[in-house]
Amino acid sequence: MRIRIPLSAPDVSEADIDAVVSVLRTARLSIGPKMEEFERAVADYAGVRHGVAVSSGTAGLHLSLRALGIGEGDEVILPSFTFIAAAHVLLYERAIPVFADIDAVTLNLDPEKLEELITPRTRGIVVAHTFGYPADLRGILDIALRHGLPVLEDACEAIGAESHGRRAGGIGQVGVFAFYPNKPITTAEGGMVVTDDGELAETIRALRNQGRKDTDGWSDHRLLGYNYRLSELHCALGASQMLRLDEILRRRMDRALRYSRELQSIPEVMAPPLVASDGRVCCFAFVVRLTDEFTQADRDVIHEYLTEHGIGCGRYFAPIHRQPLYARFAERTRGGLPVTEHVSVRTLALPFFNAITDGQIAEVCETLREGIGRARRSGAHSTAADAGCSR
Repeated sequence: MRIRIPLSAPDVSEADIDAVVSVLRTARLSIGPKMEEFERAVADYAGVRHGVAVSSGTAGLHLSLRALGIGEGDEVILPSFTFIAAAHVLLYERAIPVFADIDAVTLNLDPEKLEELITPRTRGIVVAHTFGYPADLRGILDIALRHGLPVLEDACEAIGAESHGRRAGGIGQVGVFAFYPNKPITTAEGGMVVTDDGELAETIRALRNQGRKDTDGWSDHRLLGYNYRLSELHCALGASQMLRLDEILRRRMDRALRYSRELQSIPEVMAPPLVASDGRVCCFAFVVRLTDEFTQADRDVIHEYLTEHGIGCGRYFAPIHRQPLYARFAERTRGGLPVTEHVSVRTLALPFFNAITDGQIAEVCETLREGIGRARRSGAHSTAADAGCSR
């Protein structure tokens, strides 16, 4: 079945296209003025002094860890309910992921579960703003300060989110944004590291460019670095998109609110929270949660039904500690991750992008209702109900 309503879609304007084409008319296709313009725009937006453009959000997370001095045998606490790149970058440096449970409402790292995971080997905390909902960084930073730990903000899904008057990415020691095509703004591929720490920024700039510092000659390399640069073409697209960021965020909130109104007639589904008590939500994705009577098998039946009817959807997220690569780290969860495991089998990402129409949202919700009906009639749902699954 052809997907008629995609899970996500980029929003590229004629002005964006013109900005990219204009770079092709120059002789500077990398490490040029568009990179500097894009870095300045994102850093200013995040409320920090430095921005470093990189080839992806994953690259940004990796370089941030390396610049923070996190290496082999160091423990880093992070949520298991997040995109797997946050854990992969730890393995790049042979560090040890220690998975923490999440809050049942925000789906972000739960500060109350954090301190018990800190050991003498803990060297940092990675905080993700899940699906664009701002994490409780005030509580997390308080714990981190007491233990002398840096906080790395994985804000890849959260450009524009705010917490206590500050924008996500610019609150911890270092933050990372991503600009993959499913994000609110895109550079096709790309990311940005933001920080107030000038020394950290200088190190990350060197690491992205084969370990060469700006003050070095072309053939001088002080550090073991990488080719994590972002081209002028990507940066031109990003700088152009930044001009529309506030407009785009307003549009996405409008679309999310429309979804929430449509879902009020489907009691088996919980819409994501769109209001933060201490800040602002960035609507990166629209991830709903099935009520407790449903199982993972039910969710998968619904996912299949939507796909069969041409509607893109995603099972966000599979817990990282349940992935085969990370099974050996699961024992460090100390009591398990009950909220993560309960929530993750019931979440489903619905189509969400800037240009989604009222009619498409209505169709998605009606098809979702039908998919729930199929799940209710399936053997998996009956088995769960007979087993006394809580509501």
